[in-house]
Amino acid sequence: MKTIPLLVISFLVAIIVSAIGIISVQNAAPVSLNFIFFQSIQLPVGVVLAMSLSAGLIGGALLQPLWNISDSQNSRPKFQANPEESDTVQY
Repeated sequence: MKTIPLLVISFLVAIIVSAIGIISVQNAAPVSLNFIFFQSIQLPVGVVLAMSLSAGLIGGALLQPLWNISDSQNSRPKFQANPEESDTVQY
């Protein structure tokens, strides 16, 4: 059952890598990224897209265990119900 999600993820990554390849061939002009006061060196569009994709995949892989830890802590009950102090009556 785990093969279907892995297959879908593989297809998505293949499509994204193919799209980056096509876009980088069509747009070979160098670009520079501007963020507030910082400006990067001139890089081709394909390199910028590939680095962005890599950073996103690595960041998601590194942050996923942290999301799992926070989910497991939030799923615990806040208190334990005491059956002796229950409002229900057993017949």
